Amino acid sequence: MGVSTSSPDSGHGKDGIAVVTVDFPPVNALPVDGWFALADAVRGAGRDPDVRCVVLAAEGRGFNAGVDIKEIQAQGSSALVGANRGCYEAFSAVYDCEVPVVAAVQGFCLGGGIGLVGNADAIVASEDAVFGLPELDRGALGAATHLARLVPQHLMRALYFTSRTATAAELHTHGSVWRVVPRAELFEAALELAREIAAKDGELLRLAKAAINGIDPVDVHRSYRFEQGFTFEASTAGLADRIRDRFGKEGR
Repeated sequence: MGVSTSSPDSGHGKDGIAVVTVDFPPVNALPVDGWFALADAVRGAGRDPDVRCVVLAAEGRGFNAGVDIKEIQAQGSSALVGANRGCYEAFSAVYDCEVPVVAAVQGFCLGGGIGLVGNADAIVASEDAVFGLPELDRGALGAATHLARLVPQHLMRALYFTSRTATAAELHTHGSVWRVVPRAELFEAALELAREIAAKDGELLRLAKAAINGIDPVDVHRSYRFEQGFTFEASTAGLADRIRDRFGKEGR
């Protein structure tokens, strides 16, 4: 359980790809420490001069279910602040990774998962993958910044306000998912794209990543931090606790 980094063997030694895998059973809802560990792993992979592409993957039924709500309920504001900071660090690590990041998404990609894939450079998804922000049903706000990088503006708002999800096939039609494949083929499909990217010159790839980030129309760091302020406001007003308690009862 936790976050691990590995290198797939192409038969010719290191092939320029680092695989960062998240494994927090049962649903990959990450605790505070998990978000920071993920950030460290992605940053470390990007700093490795032998790495030219990072694949972000997950074990289990789904890619990511967001933050560990039970941890926040048990520890209160300290865990909320920790989760806010941890998510910010993990999302930023993916966005600022010195080399391109390919997300391999299966099953559910919710809440914090949207922050990760929304900041990735490319997404390969399984046919059963769904993407969404159930934040309004969980007593939180945030990651609209990243959902807006996956779907058009009005669809983002409708998904956000309803807590509905979009399928991998739907995101493929919007161009935000590169390929949709059967689950059994997901990892290999992500590696196929990663290998194509990693075949480029490593130094030039790093310059290209910096250049593309530099022309983004929205500052993802500032906009997400702005959203997080409203999450904290909902918490201090007692609104978040009321909704989380209701979610906990309904989820049992």
